[in-house]
Amino acid sequence: MPIDRVRRLLSGPFTPQPHGDWDLMRDAPPPADRLTPAAVLMAISDEQEPQLLFTRRTAHLKRHAGQVAFPGGRQDDGDDGPVATALREAHEEVALPPPSVEVLGTLDPYRTGTGFLVTPVVGVVPPGLSLTPDPGEVDELFHVPLAHVLDPENHLRESAQWQGQLRHYWTIRHDRHVIWGATAGMIVALSRRLEGL
Repeated sequence: MPIDRVRRLLSGPFTPQPHGDWDLMRDAPPPADRLTPAAVLMAISDEQEPQLLFTRRTAHLKRHAGQVAFPGGRQDDGDDGPVATALREAHEEVALPPPSVEVLGTLDPYRTGTGFLVTPVVGVVPPGLSLTPDPGEVDELFHVPLAHVLDPENHLRESAQWQGQLRHYWTIRHDRHVIWGATAGMIVALSRRLEGL
Protein backbone atom coordinates (compact mmCIF):
# COMPACT_ATOMS: atom_id res chain seq x y z
CA MET A 1 0.00 0.00 0.00
CA PRO A 2 1.52 3.37 -1.01
CA ILE A 3 2.46 5.76 1.80
CA ASP A 4 0.28 8.52 0.29
CA ARG A 5 -2.79 6.29 0.60
CA VAL A 6 -1.95 5.52 4.23
CA ARG A 7 -1.58 9.27 4.89
CA ARG A 8 -4.94 10.00 3.27
CA LEU A 9 -6.83 7.23 5.06
CA LEU A 10 -5.43 8.11 8.49
CA SER A 11 -5.99 11.85 8.14
CA GLY A 12 -9.76 11.67 8.38
CA PRO A 13 -11.63 12.07 11.68
CA PHE A 14 -12.60 9.00 13.67
CA THR A 15 -13.98 8.21 17.10
CA PRO A 16 -11.60 5.97 19.06
CA GLN A 17 -13.20 2.75 20.26
CA PRO A 18 -11.01 0.74 22.66
CA HIS A 19 -10.55 -2.88 21.64
CA GLY A 20 -7.92 -5.53 22.19
CA ASP A 21 -7.17 -9.03 23.35
CA TRP A 22 -10.65 -9.37 24.85
CA ASP A 23 -12.24 -9.08 21.42
CA LEU A 24 -11.21 -12.69 20.86
CA MET A 25 -12.24 -13.92 24.33
CA ARG A 26 -15.41 -14.43 26.33
CA ASP A 27 -14.08 -12.41 29.28
CA ALA A 28 -15.39 -8.92 29.88
CA PRO A 29 -12.54 -6.40 29.55
CA PRO A 30 -11.59 -4.28 32.53
CA PRO A 31 -12.49 -0.59 32.32
CA ALA A 32 -9.88 1.55 30.61
CA ASP A 33 -9.18 3.54 33.78
CA ARG A 34 -7.87 0.38 35.46
CA LEU A 35 -5.26 -0.19 32.75
CA THR A 36 -1.77 1.31 32.50
CA PRO A 37 -1.44 3.83 29.63
CA ALA A 38 1.21 2.93 27.05
CA ALA A 39 2.02 3.63 23.41
CA VAL A 40 3.92 2.03 20.54
CA LEU A 41 5.30 3.41 17.30
CA MET A 42 4.27 1.70 14.07
CA ALA A 43 7.14 3.11 11.98
CA ILE A 44 6.70 2.75 8.20
CA SER A 45 9.75 3.36 6.04
CA ASP A 46 9.02 5.65 3.09
CA GLU A 47 10.38 3.65 0.16
CA GLN A 48 9.11 2.09 -3.04
CA GLU A 49 7.91 -0.96 -1.11
CA PRO A 50 7.02 0.44 2.35
CA GLN A 51 8.34 -1.60 5.28
CA LEU A 52 7.12 -1.80 8.88
CA LEU A 53 9.73 -1.77 11.67
CA PHE A 54 9.69 -4.46 14.37
CA THR A 55 11.88 -5.36 17.32
CA ARG A 56 12.54 -8.66 19.03
CA ARG A 57 12.72 -8.15 22.77
CA THR A 58 15.63 -9.57 24.76
CA ALA A 59 15.18 -12.93 26.43
CA HIS A 60 15.92 -11.70 29.98
CA LEU A 61 13.05 -9.20 30.24
CA LYS A 62 10.33 -9.89 32.82
CA ARG A 63 7.51 -9.04 30.38
CA HIS A 64 7.18 -10.28 26.80
CA ALA A 65 10.71 -11.70 26.68
CA GLY A 66 11.77 -12.76 23.17
CA GLN A 67 8.55 -11.52 21.57
CA VAL A 68 8.24 -9.49 18.40
CA ALA A 69 6.98 -6.00 19.20
CA PHE A 70 6.82 -2.39 18.10
CA PRO A 71 9.09 0.10 19.86
CA GLY A 72 7.12 1.42 22.80
CA GLY A 73 6.24 1.17 26.46
CA ARG A 74 4.35 2.66 29.35
CA GLN A 75 3.53 6.35 29.46
CA ASP A 76 5.72 8.37 31.83
CA ASP A 77 4.36 11.23 33.92
CA GLY A 78 6.42 13.70 31.88
CA ASP A 79 5.07 12.52 28.51
CA ASP A 80 2.68 14.88 26.74
CA GLY A 81 0.33 12.14 25.56
CA PRO A 82 0.75 8.88 23.63
CA VAL A 83 2.61 10.38 20.66
CA ALA A 84 5.31 11.69 22.99
CA THR A 85 5.49 8.29 24.69
CA ALA A 86 5.87 6.40 21.42
CA LEU A 87 8.57 8.74 20.11
CA ARG A 88 10.49 8.70 23.40
CA GLU A 89 10.38 4.92 23.65
CA ALA A 90 11.46 4.47 20.01
CA HIS A 91 14.41 6.76 20.64
CA GLU A 92 15.37 4.86 23.80
CA GLU A 93 14.95 1.39 22.30
CA VAL A 94 16.33 1.78 18.77
CA ALA A 95 17.85 5.31 18.65
CA LEU A 96 15.17 6.55 16.26
CA PRO A 97 15.41 10.37 16.27
CA PRO A 98 11.94 11.83 17.04
CA PRO A 99 12.32 14.64 14.45
CA SER A 100 12.71 12.02 11.71
CA VAL A 101 9.18 10.68 12.31
CA GLU A 102 6.23 12.11 10.38
CA VAL A 103 3.32 11.22 12.66
CA LEU A 104 0.27 10.28 10.58
CA GLY A 105 -2.12 9.61 13.42
CA THR A 106 -3.16 7.13 16.07
CA LEU A 107 -5.29 4.01 16.10
CA ASP A 108 -7.90 2.90 18.62
CA PRO A 109 -6.45 2.22 22.07
CA TYR A 110 -5.67 -1.49 22.47
CA ARG A 111 -6.44 -3.27 25.76
CA THR A 112 -3.95 -6.06 26.46
CA GLY A 113 -4.44 -9.11 28.63
CA THR A 114 -1.39 -8.00 30.64
CA GLY A 115 -3.07 -4.83 31.88
CA PHE A 116 -2.07 -2.08 29.45
CA LEU A 117 -4.07 0.36 27.35
CA VAL A 118 -1.80 0.84 24.34
CA THR A 119 -2.20 3.63 21.80
CA PRO A 120 -0.62 2.70 18.45
CA VAL A 121 1.00 5.75 16.82
CA VAL A 122 1.49 5.43 13.05
CA GLY A 123 4.42 7.31 11.58
CA VAL A 124 6.56 7.49 8.45
CA VAL A 125 10.37 7.46 8.63
CA PRO A 126 12.97 7.98 5.89
CA PRO A 127 14.44 4.82 4.35
CA GLY A 128 17.92 3.72 5.36
CA LEU A 129 17.94 5.25 8.85
CA SER A 130 20.86 4.02 10.94
CA LEU A 131 19.19 2.51 14.00
CA THR A 132 20.91 0.96 17.00
CA PRO A 133 19.01 -1.37 19.33
CA ASP A 134 19.44 -0.92 23.07
CA PRO A 135 20.95 -4.29 24.09
CA GLY A 136 19.15 -4.11 27.43
CA GLU A 137 15.76 -4.24 25.71
CA VAL A 138 16.11 -5.27 22.07
CA ASP A 139 17.86 -8.29 20.56
CA GLU A 140 17.04 -7.59 16.93
CA LEU A 141 15.55 -5.06 14.52
CA PHE A 142 13.87 -6.15 11.30
CA HIS A 143 11.43 -4.92 8.67
CA VAL A 144 8.47 -6.66 7.03
CA PRO A 145 6.75 -5.39 3.88
CA LEU A 146 3.72 -3.32 4.85
CA ALA A 147 1.63 -4.98 2.15
CA HIS A 148 2.32 -8.40 3.69
CA VAL A 149 1.25 -7.53 7.22
CA LEU A 150 -1.84 -5.62 6.07
CA ASP A 151 -3.11 -8.44 3.85
CA PRO A 152 -6.05 -10.14 5.66
CA GLU A 153 -4.99 -13.43 4.04
CA ASN A 154 -1.96 -13.36 6.38
CA HIS A 155 -4.00 -12.71 9.55
CA LEU A 156 -4.35 -16.08 11.24
CA ARG A 157 -6.56 -16.60 14.28
CA GLU A 158 -4.98 -19.14 16.64
CA SER A 159 -5.54 -20.34 20.20
CA ALA A 160 -3.64 -21.74 23.16
CA GLN A 161 -4.15 -22.51 26.84
CA TRP A 162 -3.10 -19.61 29.08
CA GLN A 163 -3.67 -19.44 32.84
CA GLY A 164 -6.09 -22.34 32.61
CA GLN A 165 -8.24 -20.88 29.86
CA LEU A 166 -8.36 -21.19 26.10
CA ARG A 167 -7.19 -17.88 24.65
CA HIS A 168 -7.51 -16.73 21.05
CA TYR A 169 -5.07 -14.37 19.35
CA TRP A 170 -3.88 -13.17 15.94
CA THR A 171 -0.69 -14.41 14.28
CA ILE A 172 1.14 -13.06 11.21
CA ARG A 173 4.11 -14.99 9.83
CA HIS A 174 6.87 -13.72 7.55
CA ASP A 175 10.00 -15.72 6.78
CA ARG A 176 11.39 -16.85 10.16
CA HIS A 177 9.44 -14.28 12.17
CA VAL A 178 6.17 -14.89 14.03
CA ILE A 179 4.24 -11.76 14.96
CA TRP A 180 1.45 -12.54 17.40
CA GLY A 181 -0.64 -11.32 20.32
CA ALA A 182 -1.16 -7.59 20.84
CA THR A 183 1.34 -6.64 18.13
CA ALA A 184 -0.52 -8.69 15.53
CA GLY A 185 -3.84 -7.42 16.90
CA MET A 186 -2.77 -3.82 16.31
CA ILE A 187 -1.76 -4.68 12.74
CA VAL A 188 -5.16 -6.25 12.13
CA ALA A 189 -6.74 -3.05 13.50
CA LEU A 190 -4.61 -0.92 11.16
CA SER A 191 -5.55 -3.11 8.21
CA ARG A 192 -9.26 -2.79 8.99
CA ARG A 193 -8.99 0.97 9.53
CA LEU A 194 -7.29 1.43 6.17
CA GLU A 195 -9.95 -0.67 4.48
CA GLY A 196 -12.65 1.36 6.17
CA LEU A 197 -14.07 -1.53 8.18
